[in-house]
Amino acid sequence: MKRVGDVLSVIFDEGLIKKAKGYSSFFSCWKDLTEKNGIAAAGDHSWIQSLDRGLVWIEVDHPGWKQILQTKESKLLSDFHYRFPEMDISGISIVLCRPGARSEKIEGEPIGKAAAEPVMPEKAPSAEQPETVPEEYTVIKDGALKDALMRLEQSIAEKE
Repeated sequence: MKRVGDVLSVIFDEGLIKKAKGYSSFFSCWKDLTEKNGIAAAGDHSWIQSLDRGLVWIEVDHPGWKQILQTKESKLLSDFHYRFPEMDISGISIVLCRPGARSEKIEGEPIGKAAAEPVMPEKAPSAEQPETVPEEYTVIKDGALKDALMRLEQSIAEKE
């Protein structure tokens, strides 16, 4: 029996595999970079969201962590240049994440106390929202997604 890696290496060329390993290394280096720059605690409250057109997008779960990261922005950028010269990183953008983004993004990873989201009470069904779930939505396991799709469908129906 062949390993998955052996099969994938036959399908993908060597260059693509190296590039994938580079991106994997890029996204997993954040904790190490924050520790190296003396802001290890910020690594628990921030993460690399994406790399787009040479700009590294860092999300934080509180404005205070954004300010701390901004004090080390030039050093972090220098470290990115040193570790990943082939990625042509030109800047860093530090943004506040939307509520709940970290728990959705990094499933199973413990979240710091400062990042814990308050539990929002369930919305009572309004007269506009149907109380019964249409059959096509029963396959969707995520309740929030199911509700959002149902509201979207209802909004579109109202506009027509």
